[in-house]
Amino acid sequence: MASNYNEEDIKSLDWKEHIRLRPGMYIGKLGDGSAADDGIYVLVKEVIDNCIDEHTMGFGRHVDVTLSQKVVTIRDYGRGIPLGKVVDVVSKINTGAKYDSKAFQKSVGLNGVGTKAVNALSSYFKVESFREGKAKVAEFERGVLTKEHKETTTTEENGTLVTFIADEKIFHNYKFLHEYLDNQFWNYCYLNAGLVINFNSKRYISKNGLLDLLTRKTNADELRYPIIHLKGEDIEIALSHNNDYGEDIFSFVNGQYTTQGGTHQQAFREGYVKVIRDFYKKDYDVADIRQSIVAAVSVRVQEPVFESQTKTKLGSSVVSEGGPSMKKFEEVYRRFLSKRIR
Repeated sequence: MASNYNEEDIKSLDWKEHIRLRPGMYIGKLGDGSAADDGIYVLVKEVIDNCIDEHTMGFGRHVDVTLSQKVVTIRDYGRGIPLGKVVDVVSKINTGAKYDSKAFQKSVGLNGVGTKAVNALSSYFKVESFREGKAKVAEFERGVLTKEHKETTTTEENGTLVTFIADEKIFHNYKFLHEYLDNQFWNYCYLNAGLVINFNSKRYISKNGLLDLLTRKTNADELRYPIIHLKGEDIEIALSHNNDYGEDIFSFVNGQYTTQGGTHQQAFREGYVKVIRDFYKKDYDVADIRQSIVAAVSVRVQEPVFESQTKTKLGSSVVSEGGPSMKKFEEVYRRFLSKRIR
């Protein structure tokens, strides 16, 4: 029999209570670390995304990541969080510098949620900001501020240092697997050629971007021709064909690996077919053109729209067939074909 429904049934949760009660809304599935998309890896990603946004804006050439037991420490060498807003940035929902696209452009961290989710879902969370010889430190437990340190002088380089321990009350019996972190760090470097990520004793760097990514993801002996690598303003593509069935496409937006694809991936698929048909002036079957294609596609757009906070699928209509990014791809690929045929 239905229970009564009245004013006492209506509850208002603060930001950290809501994140802890409904973590799936913010980080996807929880898991124990045995799958690449488990929540503990999303926590790492949310912090590093901010480091990458700094790098993309031209601040900080490397990121240091350490993992000791279950303690994760991530240090960038960007501008550092403005000292007067250190606490707010990691503990006030919908607070950040990425709403008006002035301090950050073509960023992936748009919703002011990322580090707040990490904070709320960590049994211990510490943020340190270094700016122009001054430092500010704040410590939290499960999103609750436990100690706000006074500003001090420092000899540290500018940047931000975040330390956290994922809460075992949320992530039961979890364990970080290095193979998943390894893949995550390589993707960051492929998408940001020249960026250096130091993880414990290992150094990650890519000089050739998506060319390196596709080289690593494929077997050269199985490719039908050498990988084609094309770059234009706000778009980079690497592609080839192998002998497998179907399509294998890795897609990214503003450095975010969109595992479920989205409008940019669909636009690439349609644009590729269009170029082949137009160039050869033949109405080839779509399935024949796409069969066995292996590709990596990366675009950068202002204020991308994702279908969830985990940002695994792009919904922005601006990245579509006929859009500026895809027109650029079609133009560059036509030129490539012309040179190749000659």
